[in-house]
Amino acid sequence: WNVLLSFSGLVALIQLIFLPFFPESPPYLLLQKGDKAGCLKAMKQLWGEGNYHTEFDDLMKEKAITKGTKIMNVLEVLKEPSVYPQLCTMLLLLLSLQLCGLSAVTNLRESIIPYVSLGVSISELISVVFCSSIIDRFGRRVLLCGGYLLMALILGLLETSLLLSDQFLWMRYCSVILIFLFIIAYGIGP
Repeated sequence: WNVLLSFSGLVALIQLIFLPFFPESPPYLLLQKGDKAGCLKAMKQLWGEGNYHTEFDDLMKEKAITKGTKIMNVLEVLKEPSVYPQLCTMLLLLLSLQLCGLSAVTNLRESIIPYVSLGVSISELISVVFCSSIIDRFGRRVLLCGGYLLMALILGLLETSLLLSDQFLWMRYCSVILIFLFIIAYGIGP
């Protein structure tokens, strides 16, 4: 488990190091931020020198089309019948994460495992709702960087709590809480 947890932390660290060198997404800069110059600059950074007026015009058309479109909140999306297939797919993915084995990491009594699994599901639901509420406000880059930093911190604390769980029985419960926080950080960020 130590090696597996360290590997995911290493991948997150590598992505965290290189992420600041990439520009924001051109559609995000234009459609969400309204930054035309930043959009063109990001296109040049991502695609190299060239003429991107066609792509820029397409984004401007998309901005004009979506200008009158109402942005829905989470409850409005849940009430919309046209998104039920996507919601079912998302719920299936969330439920399949229950089989990932995170509950086994903490070495808890078998009677507590169902509650840990329920807690993992609730953590995933919280992260999905919270992320969908804040992604337009902060953008993907902030959520990715913050999520990876938070995940690295939580993995370090989780490793410490696992090492100390034989000496202090209450550290096992701290491990469970850290797993919940890790899932929330993963759902909000990456």
